[in-house]
Amino acid sequence: MSQLSKYLFVAMVSGASAITCMRAVEVVQQRAPAAQTARADTALQSPVPASVPAEPAATIRKAADGEYWANGVVNGAKVRFLVDTGASAVALTPDDARKLGFDMASLNYGYRVVTAGGSTRAAAVKLASVTVAGAKLSDVDALVIEKGLDTSLLGMSYLGRLASFQATREALILQP
Repeated sequence: MSQLSKYLFVAMVSGASAITCMRAVEVVQQRAPAAQTARADTALQSPVPASVPAEPAATIRKAADGEYWANGVVNGAKVRFLVDTGASAVALTPDDARKLGFDMASLNYGYRVVTAGGSTRAAAVKLASVTVAGAKLSDVDALVIEKGLDTSLLGMSYLGRLASFQATREALILQP
């Protein structure tokens, strides 16, 4: 291999390495503005006194079927939920709604919804409190699904009001 060939080879490897590094920097910069904004917002806020502990995260373990099942307390009654980030609202089965004291005959089924079982009607209700794994929220919007729902769903009208939630391989972590 001639001296010129060696220089060209080194130049090509260096160029490829530079392009790869540049792309990596671009990816980091695309993700960085959100983190920088969060740091800037935090810096502008007054610090939280050390005597005020942050609320502990609540944890829902992943079940053997790969789903996140949560035992909740709604308006003082136990309800088993399937956590569903694709559901826009907490969705209750008719049985769970009855258990919570809703009069099924007086509900206004004015909404059309699509569930895994197909299209059906739903009635909007307000839940005084929903507690899941220790994470309690008040005045949670929900829907009572007329038919086609096998289990109640813990949807975004609850999850979206949390400070954050994160799915890991083992658990769903809720931060109230």
